[in-house]
Amino acid sequence: MTTTPKRAAIETWGLRKEYGATVAVADLTLRVGAGEVFGFLGPNGAGKTTSLKMLLGLVHPTAGEGSLLGRPLGTPAARKQVGFLPEHFRFPHWLTAREFLDLHGRLLDLTVPVRREQIKRLLDLVELAAAADRRLGTFSKGMMQRIGLAQALLGDPLLVFLDEPTSGLDPFGRRLVRQIINDLRDRGVTVFLNSHLLSEVEATCDRVGFIRDGEIVDVVPLHTLLAGHTEVELRLGRVDDALLAGLRRWGEPLRVDDHRVTLQVRGEDALPRVAAWLVAQQADLYAMTPRQYTLEDLFLRIVEKPEVGR
Repeated sequence: MTTTPKRAAIETWGLRKEYGATVAVADLTLRVGAGEVFGFLGPNGAGKTTSLKMLLGLVHPTAGEGSLLGRPLGTPAARKQVGFLPEHFRFPHWLTAREFLDLHGRLLDLTVPVRREQIKRLLDLVELAAAADRRLGTFSKGMMQRIGLAQALLGDPLLVFLDEPTSGLDPFGRRLVRQIINDLRDRGVTVFLNSHLLSEVEATCDRVGFIRDGEIVDVVPLHTLLAGHTEVELRLGRVDDALLAGLRRWGEPLRVDDHRVTLQVRGEDALPRVAAWLVAQQADLYAMTPRQYTLEDLFLRIVEKPEVGR
């Protein structure tokens, strides 16, 4: 049974967005707890971007309602303590990194001393202190990504939306972003992460939500999701109907031939019992090879549509 955090940073009930006859999001019902890192996953065209825009108040929903940090969506009070790094950003290339952050600090009504302190701290955090007085037009894509992340953290927001934050980053840059996300969690900041890099989601998120065809199809704790699925290949002397029927008490056979069975079981603790049962049946067990599911495996199983007629 999934436990839900007591305090919510994000809550939505039946959010829907239509563009004429096109339904971009059919039903976004979601609860994200304060201080958690939440991954938002789905295939292209599933409604992730429209959902994000509704949460940020950039697009008004056709139906439904929601709140950020206890305030209604779209209100200035809801957005005051929210940081946002969009996937497709366009920053003024003629500004230096320091000037760019100072501009956004002024938009946040930060005082001069606070702006100076935060700009210095954030440039150090994203490892761009040495480039503080370089124009953004001279920055690489990875550097632009990092200055965008610094911009999203100005004002010490309580809720941060990151849309593909590691796009264009090398492994060192991705590791830096992971460290920053972990630090935000430790400080009680909520992070809403939208990323196609499932390895990054797997490394940072507490829970993940899966969206398909504009609807949330599942929201689960990541550690439970991954720990609860194991695939094991059994190499046997022979495979018959009686053996398959017995194996089904522990899981679902995925692939079967005369001498091999690939079995999906609920957790590794089932494996010793499977082996003991096979020995008791006097079956010839030559090998048992377990494989832990990755987030990519589970993503494909959850969000892909079943084939017609299957």
